[in-house]
Amino acid sequence: MTQSTLSSFSRTGRWTAVAALGLSLSVLAGCSTPSASSDVYTYDQAQREQIVRMGTITSMRPITIEKGGTSGVGAVAGGAVGGVAGAGVGGGMGNVLATVGGAVVGALAGNAIESHMGKTSGYEITVRLDNGETRVIAQAADQPLSVGQRVQVISGAGPTRVAPM
Repeated sequence: MTQSTLSSFSRTGRWTAVAALGLSLSVLAGCSTPSASSDVYTYDQAQREQIVRMGTITSMRPITIEKGGTSGVGAVAGGAVGGVAGAGVGGGMGNVLATVGGAVVGALAGNAIESHMGKTSGYEITVRLDNGETRVIAQAADQPLSVGQRVQVISGAGPTRVAPM
């Protein structure tokens, strides 16, 4: 490659990386993470009749609730940031290699960050219903619940929830 070709590639690569960063950040801002909270209802779940059963918590076990897989937005955003950072290193072929290397390392880091952000602390809650049946429900650890506590088990319009009485 000639020096002018490398220089042209470097300028084009920088602008492409900056454009990709802007696009990926706007996509990331528009993404939403589904909630495992008993306090969160989607619009479609609101104003729907649900079944309520009463019971007592017999056991609780801490768990991690993990969003299945990643959307790829973290990898794209990380790759764009890494590519832009790498583009500022060296000149000529070294600059091209730094840009590509920065993009690869950034993509790996962005994917790892997105994966970590998709995790929530929760509980596996075992409830003995008043009718004698036992149910196990996993949900986010955002409610003050404890073993022996009387609760409502709410189901029918989406996820089953355990809520304090």
